[in-house]
Amino acid sequence: MPVSLIVTDALTKTYGGRVTALSDLTVTVEPGVIGLVGANGAGKSTFIKIMLGLLAPSSGSVRVFDIDPTVNPDQVRARVGYMPEHDSLPPDVSAAEFVTHLGRISGLPRTAARERASEALRHVGLYEERYRQIGGYSTGMKQRVKLAQALVHDPDLLLLDEPTNGLDPAGRDAMLALIHRIGTEFGISVVVCSHLLGEVERICDSLIAIEGGRLLRADRISEMTAASDVLAVEVSEGTDALAEALTKLGLTVAREDRLLLVPLESDAAYDRILQAVADLELPLHRLDQRRHHVAELFATKETADV
Repeated sequence: MPVSLIVTDALTKTYGGRVTALSDLTVTVEPGVIGLVGANGAGKSTFIKIMLGLLAPSSGSVRVFDIDPTVNPDQVRARVGYMPEHDSLPPDVSAAEFVTHLGRISGLPRTAARERASEALRHVGLYEERYRQIGGYSTGMKQRVKLAQALVHDPDLLLLDEPTNGLDPAGRDAMLALIHRIGTEFGISVVVCSHLLGEVERICDSLIAIEGGRLLRADRISEMTAASDVLAVEVSEGTDALAEALTKLGLTVAREDRLLLVPLESDAAYDRILQAVADLELPLHRLDQRRHHVAELFATKETADV
């Protein structure tokens, strides 16, 4: 039987007996590109550190590749690459030196470490800049160095903690494309820890959502973003007039920015909307079933707590 990527059972971590970072977390994670999402302080980084054997759980258990990181952390780290959230790079050495050094720490012979470092830096787009000192790098380049050092020992799993931190929109897009390529073309499973839900939706196959250290949901992204029983209607002008016309036709209409949201109670809803748009001679940009978003998980939780 194939071994699951990560398995936890009632995993709990408290600090000083007062602050609970993880509470009774039970989840099974299969290989792929996985999003680990939640607000800052939700327990994501604590979960990663426990998986690496850097922190011991207060109770419960975790296994990575069926290995207990609290008992055999070296075995786990030999198969896992870790990209930390915060900048921890030495400014006065080159990327090639730094990534080679991390390869040596991982157990690679000197020549193999140099070769693997060059290959990893090529994969992340820093091959031409590999001999420059890291202190002269931009934020985006530093993020890529951190990704390269996580790749250098050819891991089976990458744990990426907020990989787009500090990047502008273009830099975030480039980093997300790179992560997606690693997960789909290199055959390496990736856990992307992020509080930016839209980014996770774009590149991940499945998702673990936690809030206050507790599991909200673990599922495939396709299941979480399935089409809803609501039609989304968008016109470039005349939105108010269209909303009024649809209401007169007996349809319930809600607004979300430029969208009109109409419950799909029957196939007749399509016909009524199209007829109203035609009667008002409006340019129709969108008419389809609205898809759920990952963010709705947290909105539903907040509503339930009120």
